Amino acid sequence: MKTAVLSCTGLDKPEGSVAREAAIRMAEAANSEIICPVLLNRSLARYEKVLADNSLIVVDGCSTRCASKLAESLDLKIDRKVLVADALKSSGLTLEPTLRLETNGAALAQTIVDGLVQSLAAPAPAQPSGTSSTEFPPPGEYLIVTHDKFEFRIPVSDYWFNENDVWVRPLGDVARIGISDYMQQSLTDINFVDAPAMHLSVEQFGELGTLESSKAVFEVVAPVAGTVIAVNSEVVSNPTLINEDPYGKGWIVQLKLSNWPEDRELLLNSDAYAKTVKHKAEEA
Repeated sequence: MKTAVLSCTGLDKPEGSVAREAAIRMAEAANSEIICPVLLNRSLARYEKVLADNSLIVVDGCSTRCASKLAESLDLKIDRKVLVADALKSSGLTLEPTLRLETNGAALAQTIVDGLVQSLAAPAPAQPSGTSSTEFPPPGEYLIVTHDKFEFRIPVSDYWFNENDVWVRPLGDVARIGISDYMQQSLTDINFVDAPAMHLSVEQFGELGTLESSKAVFEVVAPVAGTVIAVNSEVVSNPTLINEDPYGKGWIVQLKLSNWPEDRELLLNSDAYAKTVKHKAEEA
């Protein structure tokens, strides 16, 4: 598989230096094209052919995820994402406190490249019915909204929300849908998930099933338009996963997006949704 790599520039954090080095090593190991984020931001046309001919890998240094945000703002299809901060936790290494690449930083960059090369070479595994091979890494950082004794978490990046407390996380032309931490706490223990049918086409703000708890029945209002390509069977059989991990294992459905650039205009980013949650909590 031919690949192109977009990484953060790595000028102000050790993790960024690792991201830059990983991009360079991917170019050497897999003959990947390197995309400069500055040039991409100034002139998308410069990279149109590269992006059309290659699978896009994005390597972010820290949870700010500058490279991912740039790609998403340009509506680019991202096939693989790597966050150096997450890779660092998994590796057990400690980065040297310097912007120059030292021993541990170089080792981490090589580990990232080895993992990418291996994933590109491996055949795609067969997928059970109702699932998808698209990988969505867990959120790296949260905003915290507090009210009385309650704390409500909101992922800092990659998640968008509607006013109905339903989130969407796009990755290329696919997106996962779930409910926010605020809503799962409001519902308390969720005991039933009525999921939508596979291949159902839904418009933005249409219905994507319902959730039931001892307190209420909650309609999952679609934040985006698309077609259902996966239902989280684990959540259907164990609805409390939504309470335990609303932004990760507790996702509900996965859609093939049909109108993302326009739909996004009617959604709230993390900062805007945090203000909405604060207002709702105060009014409750």
